[in-house]
Amino acid sequence: MRIVFIVILSLFPFAGLAVEPDEILSDPVLEERARVISKELRCVVCKNQDIDSSNAGVARDLRLLVRERLVTGDTNEEILAYIQARYGDFVLLKPPFKPETYLLWFAPPLLALISIIIGAMVLFKSRNRKVRCSLTASDEKEVAQILTAFGTGDNK
Repeated sequence: MRIVFIVILSLFPFAGLAVEPDEILSDPVLEERARVISKELRCVVCKNQDIDSSNAGVARDLRLLVRERLVTGDTNEEILAYIQARYGDFVLLKPPFKPETYLLWFAPPLLALISIIIGAMVLFKSRNRKVRCSLTASDEKEVAQILTAFGTGDNK
């Protein structure tokens, strides 16, 4: 029982990787390069997941394509450029900084800034809200009469 537990724990770090055994290259240097490249490419199905950890079919195809290009002798940059040419800037987890991708780069900080401004305005307005006045003596007398009429008031 203890051995089974140890085996399961030893395999746990690899559970997040979707690379299947038949994809792994026999050359450890090329395989390491393939893993590095795969972590820079976005799965076009899973959106914010790299192809190294995605189980989608297209991610598998991209992993195989990366390994195929590595075996032919392409550099990391050539492989990334090739895949970017086929799938566009979206396939890169870190898209290039150019006019077509400004929205990708500036939208998150801009939305955060707008949220902070709106939150500050709401807090500022709630802080400046007038404090409601307490009841006047005649109002208190009227409330006391109503409560006594319903039998819930203090019997003074």
